[in-house]
Amino acid sequence: MNVNAQRPGMRFLKLIFNPVSATVALTLAAAGLLVAVHRANAATTVSTADNDFMVAAAQDGMTEVQLGHLAYEKGMTVAIKEFGQRMVKDHTSINDELKALAAQKNVGLPDRLDVEHRWMVDRLANQEPLAFDDAYLAAMIKDHNKAITAFKAESTGTRDMDIKSFVDRVIPVLEDHRKSINDLKK
Repeated sequence: MNVNAQRPGMRFLKLIFNPVSATVALTLAAAGLLVAVHRANAATTVSTADNDFMVAAAQDGMTEVQLGHLAYEKGMTVAIKEFGQRMVKDHTSINDELKALAAQKNVGLPDRLDVEHRWMVDRLANQEPLAFDDAYLAAMIKDHNKAITAFKAESTGTRDMDIKSFVDRVIPVLEDHRKSINDLKK
């Protein structure tokens, strides 16, 4: 008579200690771990549109900070210099929040301006002192109109609640900047 037929528990023990069975069990356990890691990473992956928005917002934000420094240095009026300081303060804060959000979402942000944004900064840096204030305000109106449009589109288009929350907090700040710019133009 077969000993294993009489004792079903022995058959199970032999199966567990069989090297092939052990390898299969470890492989299945590792696969389960990989699936869990993939699911965790998927939770922090953003859509291409969200990624592109965050990269563009980072470029625009860095540009606003650099232009704010220029306004403080080259501005002909106290109002322009003060507005430049405000842009540096506000956009540095927004940029820092965006960096933290991007890190949480595994989005790589640029650490320097691209050619288009660098050209904008250089163009204003080379303005004649008497023409700087008007050129700066014109650039600020254009930039803030573009940013507000992009942020509102992102607010309605994103499915990521963290990104939406960030965008919805920033929109009123950008709108207030635009109002201040229009007041300076008067």
